[in-house]
Amino acid sequence: MYVKNNTVVNEFILLGFSNNPQTQIILFLLFTIVYLIILVGNFLIITVTLTDKNLQTPMYLFLTNLSFLDICYSTSTVPRILRDLMSTKKAISFGQCAAQLYISLSLGETECILLAVMGYDRYIAICYPLHYTAIFNRTTCIRIAAGTWICGFLLSICHVALTLNVDLCGNNKINHFVCEVPEILSLGCENIILIEFVIFLVGVIILMIPITFIIISYIRIIIAILKITSSAGQQKAFSTCGSHMIVVTLFYGSAMAAYMKPHSKSLSDTNKIIAVFYFIITPMLNPLIFTLRNKEVKTALKKVRLKEIHCFQM
Repeated sequence: MYVKNNTVVNEFILLGFSNNPQTQIILFLLFTIVYLIILVGNFLIITVTLTDKNLQTPMYLFLTNLSFLDICYSTSTVPRILRDLMSTKKAISFGQCAAQLYISLSLGETECILLAVMGYDRYIAICYPLHYTAIFNRTTCIRIAAGTWICGFLLSICHVALTLNVDLCGNNKINHFVCEVPEILSLGCENIILIEFVIFLVGVIILMIPITFIIISYIRIIIAILKITSSAGQQKAFSTCGSHMIVVTLFYGSAMAAYMKPHSKSLSDTNKIIAVFYFIITPMLNPLIFTLRNKEVKTALKKVRLKEIHCFQM
């Protein structure tokens, strides 16, 4: 329960996408299908990378982490969205809102760091191939992967603590389908310039530093690729890095559009569309992007398919 200046806010009302029953049914069916694709697609990647010996490399260890992260990230919001689409009262308690805000933000920030790590992994693999196995040995990879999760969940504490400390003066209607930092800040009735500035600085650390790191890494990667004399080698390197850059563009682009712009008291429905990209669209596209553009993963999937057919025939 949120209490400040004798004003009590013990629940929020999520306005969602629409109050039209037909629109809600269509969205419910659409998001259900997308959520199933997210679960099945990412689960398949986790399965093949853990079972295929050819995929026991640092790159695929990080890809497994990304797939598991996407399952958790979408699950932190989509089930609640589906519930609200079929409910007349879209109320969420203050505690549930705080929990959803913290978990989804932590997972999102973890993904920001993990994508930067995956970019550095590709940089070392292409620019320093002889030192790759020494730098990214299994123990180091596990520590780095664990570190990304720990950093994500620690960094989000500042975001959440500052957001939930804003005086709402009884305002509890959130123009969104989930609890998000910009939407909660827009309910504030006090001067929150300092809080907004601190949150903006945290956003710079979480978003701008990793994306800058990725850009620098890929500039060096492109220079190294252009020096490769083999056209087949160039094509393979560009294909692998291209998949990562597509994911980075989708995720960082939508996240920056939501968190790096000035906060406003009247937030438009555009924020909901932007949020759909990083909460739902990106987790759905990640397995498709990495499998359709990766011959090794496609080969592993075919092996799994052949094994299933063989077991079925027996």
